[in-house]
Amino acid sequence: MNRIVVIHESKYGYTKRYAEWLGEALSCPVFERKTFRPRDLSRYETVIYGGGIYAGGISGIQFLRRNGMLLSGKKVLLFTCGLADPDNPDNISNIRSSVEKAFSGKIPEQIRLFHLRGGMDYSRLTFVHRSMMSMLRKMLLKKEDSERSWEDRQILETYGQCLDFTDRESIRPLVEYAGCESSL
Repeated sequence: MNRIVVIHESKYGYTKRYAEWLGEALSCPVFERKTFRPRDLSRYETVIYGGGIYAGGISGIQFLRRNGMLLSGKKVLLFTCGLADPDNPDNISNIRSSVEKAFSGKIPEQIRLFHLRGGMDYSRLTFVHRSMMSMLRKMLLKKEDSERSWEDRQILETYGQCLDFTDRESIRPLVEYAGCESSL
């Protein structure tokens, strides 16, 4: 039996990049959520699930919700991937709130949450995501400069550009928690 599996849902490729790095570091299989059969969860002791954050929601989180019984007794690691800086406690609090909301108020005890910083390539955004970013930009421009956070200013300064904050080293805590020697 394989000990660990990585499952992910990635729209623009940043979550997928982290999932592949985790697969390499942990010497385990990596699957896209849409190709993974939930009945195969019985083969694994540790399940790592990754999803991108879009407008406060986590891509594919329903996979964990729907398969709670199959995940019972397993170590479950959830990593989110988004633009928010994980070194900012407010960002982590907001992400945690989004995850709690996805689980109707309480994250199951066996799930350990990690956040990894992704990126954004405006040229690849869907119409909906491009529209959302445009609305966010307009809202930020209405704020007084003194009221804008560092991240608000960063969004305005880099609007329309390609940003990539992925960092292979940032998976280290996740790899260590999974209980394996790191081959980063």
